[in-house]
Amino acid sequence: MTVPSNLHYTKDHEWADFENPARVRIGLTDFAQKALGDIVFVELPKINTEVKSGDMIGEVESTKSVSEIYSPANGKVIEVNDKLSDTPELINTSPYTEGWVCVLDCGNSDGADGLLSSDEYSSLIQD
Repeated sequence: MTVPSNLHYTKDHEWADFENPARVRIGLTDFAQKALGDIVFVELPKINTEVKSGDMIGEVESTKSVSEIYSPANGKVIEVNDKLSDTPELINTSPYTEGWVCVLDCGNSDGADGLLSSDEYSSLIQD
């Protein structure tokens, strides 16, 4: 199971890549995509939607179930991965690169507050 050390994580299995203090790229973890199985549909958030940490921002549908995607930070959706509309399986094949879900503008907030480090997340998924 891959858990990149440069990312932050939620207990709900999203990852957050703070590209700078005001911009965070979000996706589902390797653990999440393996638990879901083959992903067949992704509902992406809408551009300019204001979200708070913990808000549902989308859904993924797999051959096994439907799962919600939650925001790991406060902010406004400024970009979505449109490739997932045609090739949702990118989350399965490349969860940390090609399979990202969206980007938030976090403004001046400290978006990493309350998120897990890679070590903390690794402990969570191994329990």
